[in-house]
Amino acid sequence: MIAAPARRGRTALVRAPGPRLAEGLVTHIGRAPVDLDAARAQHDAYVAALDAAGFDVRYVEPADDCPDAVFVEDTAVVCGDTAILANPGAPERRPEVAGTERALRELGVEVRALGEGCTLDGGDVLLAGDTWYVGRSGRTDDEALCRFAPLMPGRRVVGVKVTGALHLKTAMTALPDGSLIGAPDFVDTSGLPGLRVAPEAAGARVLVLGEDHVMVAASAPRTAARLRADGWRVTVLDIGQFEAREGSVTCLSILI
Repeated sequence: MIAAPARRGRTALVRAPGPRLAEGLVTHIGRAPVDLDAARAQHDAYVAALDAAGFDVRYVEPADDCPDAVFVEDTAVVCGDTAILANPGAPERRPEVAGTERALRELGVEVRALGEGCTLDGGDVLLAGDTWYVGRSGRTDDEALCRFAPLMPGRRVVGVKVTGALHLKTAMTALPDGSLIGAPDFVDTSGLPGLRVAPEAAGARVLVLGEDHVMVAASAPRTAARLRADGWRVTVLDIGQFEAREGSVTCLSILI
């Protein structure tokens, strides 16, 4: 289903929250209740923000038996016309990948596979400038890190140890200029060129919408204020229902 006519060159893949969202996995935070109606309203606002930023939004087919399927970023890594399908570290999330693969193929994206015997979540992969940072987390292993580089040639690949956070992009993201922002308590900073410390943990999760435009969650007001003071255009959204399942502004879409 196409939510916006093809017209502007960039596409955002999203998947609507399913009826079992409240049953989703929680690994590093306490379990909190989820209001499905509120989650759907927040997701609608998220989609509207992507559309307003110039993205053509396409919905990946529903996966109602997969509680975490709304976190579609974890199912693939995309750069230009090439995608690597994830091998989710949580076995119950593996059925989510097929719908994303079909959506990518419909867009004409070349799809590549890591192969069996390794695990990788898309939320552990961050492109910043000429470097891929791949989180070595509870969901992505060293074998996937080794296989990733040949499938996405032309850029450096740097492994980053992640502790106390679900994914690398839970703890660190990049601004439009390629500089890194994050929470140093959750990542090994020894292999990083520098890491700007976000004023609050939620501020580590920044979604780049354009050359001077970013999105942050309403739970990171000090980060939003600081980014605005530095000259960035900032869209702030309440995604609290998804944060209750360790979600963020990055993991609700795949930007192509």
